[in-house]
Amino acid sequence: MTVSEGVSQREAIRKARGSFAAMAATYCLGVFNDNFFKQAAMLIAVAAGKSSLQGYAAVVFTLPFIFCAAPAGWMADRFSKRNVVIGSKALELAAMIFGAAGILLVNWYLVFVMLALMALQSTIFSPSLNGSIPELYPAEYVTRANGYLKMFSIGGILAGIATAGIVLDMQGPGFHGASLGQVGVGIVVIGVAILGLAVSLGVPRRRAAAPERKFPWGGPIETLRTWWDMRKDRLLRTVILSNVYFWFLGSLQYLILNPMGLRQFGYSKSLTSYLIAAQLVGIAIGGLISGWLSQGPRWTKVLAPSAAVLGACMAAVGATPYIAAGARLYVLFALLGAAGVAGGIFVIPLESFIQVRPDAQRKGAVISAANAASFVGILLSGLVSNSLNAVLRPTTSYALAGLETMLVALAIMFTFRGGPK
Repeated sequence: MTVSEGVSQREAIRKARGSFAAMAATYCLGVFNDNFFKQAAMLIAVAAGKSSLQGYAAVVFTLPFIFCAAPAGWMADRFSKRNVVIGSKALELAAMIFGAAGILLVNWYLVFVMLALMALQSTIFSPSLNGSIPELYPAEYVTRANGYLKMFSIGGILAGIATAGIVLDMQGPGFHGASLGQVGVGIVVIGVAILGLAVSLGVPRRRAAAPERKFPWGGPIETLRTWWDMRKDRLLRTVILSNVYFWFLGSLQYLILNPMGLRQFGYSKSLTSYLIAAQLVGIAIGGLISGWLSQGPRWTKVLAPSAAVLGACMAAVGATPYIAAGARLYVLFALLGAAGVAGGIFVIPLESFIQVRPDAQRKGAVISAANAASFVGILLSGLVSNSLNAVLRPTTSYALAGLETMLVALAIMFTFRGGPK
């Protein structure tokens, strides 16, 4: 790179920061609301002895990502990404109104309607957000930008999960049979949705990447065609499969940790949320580290070691029931935090590669297809978690998932031996 090219690249990065900040704020508010609501609903379900609702909720949340991926990708390519983002935030507000009513009335049908609408909102929002990053930054900077975005988004997820238990534990008179905590959940989700819609108006205007693109009337069939086309790119195919496993594993951990905290160890809703928060803090730190470690053509070198560490930390959780109760909580925080760091290092180069690899005019379609594949993994996690929670104690299930991840690390090591090809 010449001096003039370096200067122009730094100037492009500087100019992109304002646009990036608006998109990051919009995204963070959305993930806060999403995770705040889901954690509140799941804590209510587990506390009421309805743990299986967690798995069914995961299934409902994944279906729009699978069946609506092709139209979402089409929208990201066909229209200005700014307009798509604003429209999706308006849909989020509608979803949160249903969700607030469901929490106040403890009506699981309304809660599931909200989850389906929120999943549709995320399906539409994600390709436009992720497709915007390569438009804002030079390809060499995309991994680092994703590291920062992951840190901000994890901050939103962390705040959502951590505060859900705190709000639900609030004591005092409620409203028409609903507790004060339930009322608080309703107020928070609607207020944050309104704020997110307002912030989305600051997303920069850019021309549509492919305004002539025709609507994919085939729906899921179009997604299958995109998957089929991606098979020709061995590296992209391998990266997407690795990303699918990461999201399957992340969702499975989430669905096991709530029963582990509430039922196996008898922790409060707040403390159980903090366990999940510890892992999310680790992911944010790992995302930043990954932005520095995985630059250049040898970015695959971080995948197998980070997956191995992630699996080892999860497997070690299986021993925590045999640790003295006074020390157990600290060990859990340490193991979950370390697992999060490893997971953050693992996932950032995968997501960055999926953003950069496709042609500009097909970027939205490919990102949507990759999202759909990841949510097939999340859907399976809901079914697997229900099966595991029915026959095993949560720490055992968690350890088994860790051992499986160590095997996946071996497979990745042999696949990428010698670097990307």
